[in-house]
Amino acid sequence: MDSFALLGTFHAKPGKEAEVEAFLKSALPIASAEAGTAHWFALKLGPAKFGIFDTFPTEAGRQAHLTGEIAKALFARAEELFAVPPQVEHVEVLAAKIPRG
Repeated sequence: MDSFALLGTFHAKPGKEAEVEAFLKSALPIASAEAGTAHWFALKLGPAKFGIFDTFPTEAGRQAHLTGEIAKALFARAEELFAVPPQVEHVEVLAAKIPRG
């Protein structure tokens, strides 16, 4: 089980909701190519609230993600897209159900 994780939340500026959603969807190929990222989820938490939840097998993987292409692009567009600065929290996964396959 990957116990290292990140939880980011983002509040879109009025009228920017579709752009935020498209931006998050476009990041999937980048996340998929990151060797240290085990799971990556883009979330819609409400009409203008979005999030990213991702897990990592190591702290090094988490740190690499925080300095990677998604983070760079997200923070470069933060003022344009978000009503408040993005909130990114280091979290620990305590338990998980992972399908066999």
